[in-house]
Amino acid sequence: MLYDGAIRFLQTAKDAMERQDLFVQNANLQKAQKIVTELSASLDMKKGGPVAENLFGLYTYCFNEIVEANLLDRVENIDNCLAVLQQLRDSWGELERQQRNPSLTEERLAS
Repeated sequence: MLYDGAIRFLQTAKDAMERQDLFVQNANLQKAQKIVTELSASLDMKKGGPVAENLFGLYTYCFNEIVEANLLDRVENIDNCLAVLQQLRDSWGELERQQRNPSLTEERLAS
């Protein structure tokens, strides 16, 4: 999944930033940027409506955080983006689980 790749590259960049390995930091932040750009470009704004618009906003936020992290060597920006992407990954994973097993959703509603 693209989220997993972006998260992995951001973690690697964060580790490199803490070691002050600018080459590895830059390379991995650029890889994460490319994934976020791909996620953003894959949105169908007409069919997706408000969901696509909200995702676009989140992807734009992450892209900007990655750029700022790379320019200013700020771990906080990476952490901000990681939080968003991890939440999105987990949400999509939960949605997939519910689609596979509709009784999970019914159980949650009943409790």
